Amino acid sequence: MIGSIISAIVFGIVIGAIARLIVPGKQHMSLAMTWIVGVVAALVGTLVAYFLGLTRTPGINWWEHILQILFAVVGVLIVARAQATRGTH
Repeated sequence: MIGSIISAIVFGIVIGAIARLIVPGKQHMSLAMTWIVGVVAALVGTLVAYFLGLTRTPGINWWEHILQILFAVVGVLIVARAQATRGTH
């Protein structure tokens, strides 16, 4: 479990960047916010995969990575929308 958390933090930075590439349009987010969203999504994705019993797979755990990216996409959408509405007021 500790190894999964550490890898989620390391891969979270990459996952945040992937999520920004997936979300259509331009997001007005800083690089630091992208990293934070990616790390949080990676940790949440790891925890959800653990509770669903998807962490006990041989080799690369594709289900865990898919969950992490999905949570990152949702996170980028939420933060980008919050940034956009905050900028219009």
